[in-house]
Amino acid sequence: MTSETNTSTFVFVGTYTQSMGHVQAKARGIPVYRLDPSSGALAHSSTASGVVNPSYVALDPRRPVLYAVNEAEQGAVSAFSIDPDTAALTYLNQQSSHGAAPAHLSVDQKGRYVFVANYDSGSIAVLPIQEDGRLGSATDSVQHTGHSVNPERQRGPHAHYITPDPTNRFVLVADLGLDKIMIYRLDEAGGKLVPNDPPWTAMEPGSGPRHIAFHPSGRYAYVIHELESSLVACTWDATRGALQPIQRVSTLPDGYTGTSWTAAVRVAPSGRFVYGSNRRHDSIAVFSIDPETGKLTFVDRTSTQGQTPRDFNIDPSGALLLAANQDSDTIVTFRIDQATGKLTPTGQVTEVMTPVCVEFGSVAASQA
Repeated sequence: MTSETNTSTFVFVGTYTQSMGHVQAKARGIPVYRLDPSSGALAHSSTASGVVNPSYVALDPRRPVLYAVNEAEQGAVSAFSIDPDTAALTYLNQQSSHGAAPAHLSVDQKGRYVFVANYDSGSIAVLPIQEDGRLGSATDSVQHTGHSVNPERQRGPHAHYITPDPTNRFVLVADLGLDKIMIYRLDEAGGKLVPNDPPWTAMEPGSGPRHIAFHPSGRYAYVIHELESSLVACTWDATRGALQPIQRVSTLPDGYTGTSWTAAVRVAPSGRFVYGSNRRHDSIAVFSIDPETGKLTFVDRTSTQGQTPRDFNIDPSGALLLAANQDSDTIVTFRIDQATGKLTPTGQVTEVMTPVCVEFGSVAASQA
C-alpha cells in the first residue's frame, strides 16, 4: 500500500465584523478559501464566526494555529486551531492586547511569541504561545510616547506594524504617529522587548511609516509610508539591529493631486520585486530591486479593480497576487510576470465582505 500527499493552499482572510470610523463592516468572521493555483480562483471552504473585528491574522510557523487581532477599544488577540484536512478554524482562547485597536500582529520564527501593535494607544505587547497553541498572558508590554508634525494623525504614538527581523533577534515596529521605526532586542527566554542601541530609525517628518517588508536576503527592508504615499528602501544590519534609509520613491503617478494613502508592502519570494498598495488611487505600484544595493526602480502601476486595497499578498510560489479591496468587498487575483514583475488580472474576482488581510497556509492531506 502506498500513499501520496497532496498539498492544498488555503487563504485566510482578516475582516471587519463591526463598523468603525473608517469602515462599514459587513463580515461575519474569518472566511477560509481554497486557492486553485492554475486559475487563481478562490472557493469558499468555511467561516469562523463570532469573532470581533479579526482585521489582521498570522500563522504559527510550528503548529496548525492561526492568531487574529480583535480590533476594538479593549483590544485582544484570539487563537484558532486549523483543521489538518479542511483548514476550518476552531476557537482556542483570547488574551488582552494591552492596548486599544490592535492593528497588526506577527509570530516569532520559533513559534514562541505573538507580537501585537495597538494603533490607537500606541503600545505593543508580547504574548507567549503555549504548547497547544493557546495564548498566555502578556510577558511584556511597552507604551510608546511622543508625537510628530501632522496635527490630525500624529498627535501621539500609533504603533501600526510589528515584526521580527529575519534573524529573530530583533523586533521592529512602524509607529505612524512618531515617524519612527522602533527597534527592540528580543529576550527569548523572558519574552521581553529590550530597547536596542540604536533604539529607533527616524523617518521623514509627516511621512507616517505604516508597514515593513524584509528582503529574502535579510540585507534590506522596505517601509511604506501612509501619509506621504512613499516607499523607502533601507539597508538592515542584522548584527547591530540598525536600519538605514537609502532611497525614497513615490507610490503615486507624477502629477497626481488627489487624496491617497498607502497600505501594504510585500516583497516577492524571488526578491526581485517589491509591491505597495495605494488606497483612493486604488492601485498597486511595482518596483524592481537591485540585488547589489537594494535600491528600487519603478516598473508599473496596476488598478486593483476595486476600492481601498487595504492589503494584498503573494502566494508562496510567487505566481499569484491577491488584492483585498476593503470597501468594494472583493478579492481580485492577479498573475505575476516572473520576468518583469508586472501584474495581469486573471479575471477571478471573489466576493468577500470587508476584507482587510490575506494570509496563505498549506494543508497536506495523505491519500492511501
